[in-house]
Amino acid sequence: MRVLITGGAGFIGSHVADMLVAAGYSVSVLDDLSSGRRENLPKSVRLFDADVRDATAVRRVFDESRPEAVLHQAAQMSVSRSVREPAFDAQVNLVGLLNVLENCARTGSRKVVFASSGGVLYGDVAEPVAETAPANPVSPYGISKWAGEQYLRFFSREHAVKTVALRYSNVYGPRQNPHGEAGVVAIFATKMFAGEVAVINGDGRYIRDYVYVTDVARANVLALERELAEAFVALNIGTGVATDVNELAEKMRNLCLAAGRAKNPAFKIPEPTHGPPRAGDLRSNLVSSRRAQELLGWQPTLALEQGLRETVDWFYNRA
Repeated sequence: MRVLITGGAGFIGSHVADMLVAAGYSVSVLDDLSSGRRENLPKSVRLFDADVRDATAVRRVFDESRPEAVLHQAAQMSVSRSVREPAFDAQVNLVGLLNVLENCARTGSRKVVFASSGGVLYGDVAEPVAETAPANPVSPYGISKWAGEQYLRFFSREHAVKTVALRYSNVYGPRQNPHGEAGVVAIFATKMFAGEVAVINGDGRYIRDYVYVTDVARANVLALERELAEAFVALNIGTGVATDVNELAEKMRNLCLAAGRAKNPAFKIPEPTHGPPRAGDLRSNLVSSRRAQELLGWQPTLALEQGLRETVDWFYNRA
């Protein structure tokens, strides 16, 4: 099967590409390389350097690659940037998605798997929530992901494209971009190995559900391969395990110290400090992935301690 991954040279997309290539798929990637890297991809993957906002470029990519299925990972991913620049967020996350969906309908792509977000869609929740919980996004990023799912529903009805929205919780792991307003695990690892002070936003009492990137990539492959009865399906992809940012910072510091001192017994990391709260951050967010287990046979396999250890090792080897 010919598969196109948008944002495929980035953090999550490149892990999806690895799995699909290993499974024998013919894989192409559309990526503007603003945060992705060509070296993240297997050599057999054809890379189209293009921006999902550019309708002409997206049309050209579809004409050349003729994908039978699309995994749409390309996105503006920063909640706080969406608060500052809601129009930019909408251009990437909505106009970009529409460019992809319109070309799926035009060229006959049979399935679209969409990177949605359980991490922002439900608002503040203290217990793991199911997909039946009402959407309550409080940031433009969450709003764009919710609207994106409605566009998927529309294209499923009007154009007979099978669509699956995977509502990721907080994804972390190797290859995550540590620059700008990226995932906190990548930011902490980079700061700590540089001997710099890691800054915790606000009081750090922000509850999150951290899921390892290869588990997320496997969910994408299963969503691609499984024949689901409904034309549109939304599935949470997370662990349901609560970890606050203060706890995460302590775990990260201990792991980074152990890695650094294995080669340099004098290696030191400053204690983290607290900065101002970040705009748009939820206090608590957890998702239940029971439906993904029922429909896809998916469940997370890597506990946080092991996932953080593997992530720290990856960043340490590149420090």
